[in-house]
Amino acid sequence: MVSKMFRTRSIAAGIAVLALGLAACSSGDSGDDASAASGDGGDDLISVGFSQVGAESGWRAANTKSIQDAITEDAGFKLSFSDAQQKQENQIQAIRSYIAQGVDYIAFSPVVESGWDSVLEEAKDAGIPVILTDRAVDSEDTSLYVTFIGSDFVEEGKRIGDWVSENLGTEPINVVELQGTTGSAPAIDRKTGFEDAIAGNDNISVIASETGNFTRAEGKTVMEGFLQAYPDIDVVYAHNDDMGLGAIEAIKAAGKVPGQDIKVVTIDGVKDGMTALAAGEISYIVECNPLLGPDLADIIKTLDEGGTVEPRIVTKDEAFDQAGAQAVLADRQY
Repeated sequence: MVSKMFRTRSIAAGIAVLALGLAACSSGDSGDDASAASGDGGDDLISVGFSQVGAESGWRAANTKSIQDAITEDAGFKLSFSDAQQKQENQIQAIRSYIAQGVDYIAFSPVVESGWDSVLEEAKDAGIPVILTDRAVDSEDTSLYVTFIGSDFVEEGKRIGDWVSENLGTEPINVVELQGTTGSAPAIDRKTGFEDAIAGNDNISVIASETGNFTRAEGKTVMEGFLQAYPDIDVVYAHNDDMGLGAIEAIKAAGKVPGQDIKVVTIDGVKDGMTALAAGEISYIVECNPLLGPDLADIIKTLDEGGTVEPRIVTKDEAFDQAGAQAVLADRQY
């Protein structure tokens, strides 16, 4: 294993070269845990500080487990992990803690897109490479991070919109939208992709759109309000499975049948969502793969050995109807 001093020089040089060709990308526990796992793991281990958004959904739980299973001492890493509990200030505090610790790498999934330049400048000044996972930032200075790995959220929303356009006929279709956390990359991009896909279909109308913060409880609450305000809802478009599952609870409580009286389409593909899809309560799911841990480990190892990585790494995501969900449900990993 190369020394940390050599590694820092190599990475700084790699970032400088990489930055020349970069184009702007589109896209629990308290934060005090940032220091809880930072005990001496030995100079031969690569130290990584990771700040997670929170524990708001089944998707996020699977994402966290994947990272913690991959970034281990057995694999050559020392992980410091923090849960931001959906608060940007907690993530900024955690990142500054990692900088103070002098970790070799920082990775995080941003709560929202904006407001990161100052703390990322601090990491850059400290010579610590930053990797974005799952969610992007909107900074124009792409030298502040090495790469972003995650799904194409715009494409996810577009695939949902295409399915609604192609499968629900030519009669007027009233859609209510359960958005993700306001200001977050997936909420912004999934809304944009869906709107782009239905732009040429005058029969499809989004009659209401409100955030459910990616949680099942808020998805249910918002859907209850939609059902009271709008008697003729045809489709629920939820930015993630958990909000869609909350909407299903509200639909049932209102005496309607999900999948029949009101179609539900979602994004993620977690096991609870796929189970509802296999049962016909959800009509279509576009996957967003949460298992980013092995890829993150590979990226860090590549950089640590003096290599370079692409500035934007898009994960492969599938899409499922009822038959597709039934075929894969038994072997679903998350």
